[in-house]
Order: sequence, then C-alpha cells, then structure tokens
Amino acid sequence: MKDIILKASSIKRELVILLCCFAAAELLNLAAVIFYSRPAIELLSMIGYVIVFSIITYLLLWIPRLVALLIKKISITR
Repeated sequence: MKDIILKASSIKRELVILLCCFAAAELLNLAAVIFYSRPAIELLSMIGYVIVFSIITYLLLWIPRLVALLIKKISITR
C-alpha cells in the first residue's frame, strides 16, 4: 500500500478556507446579535453553532471545488 503525502501548501490552503468559513459564520452571528438586539455574550455562548455552521459551509464549498477539479482532470487527459 502506498503512503499518502500531503503538501504543506495544500494543508495551509485548506486551513485558510476553513478559517474564512469560520469568520463568515462569526460575522453572521454578529449580524444576528445586532439585528435582534441580543446581549453581546451570545457571541461566545453560540460558538458551538458557529463552529457547526462553519464546518457545514466548508463541506458545502467542497462540491464546486470537486466539480472544478474533475473538469480540470478531464480536460487535461483529452
């Protein structure tokens, strides 16, 4: 069985994408707190929902990235 080798640049890129998803989820949470006039402590108390939402967003972003990768692989082989 062959070893799987991950490049540091690909790991870094994925972490940046995940961090962007987390930042977007946190900004959405901030907007909801401001819009609904809730106390600021909800920014910390809802961190579990923010993390789940950011992971779901990250996984949903995989769909177009996977399609683009497949199209790229198909166009190279032709």
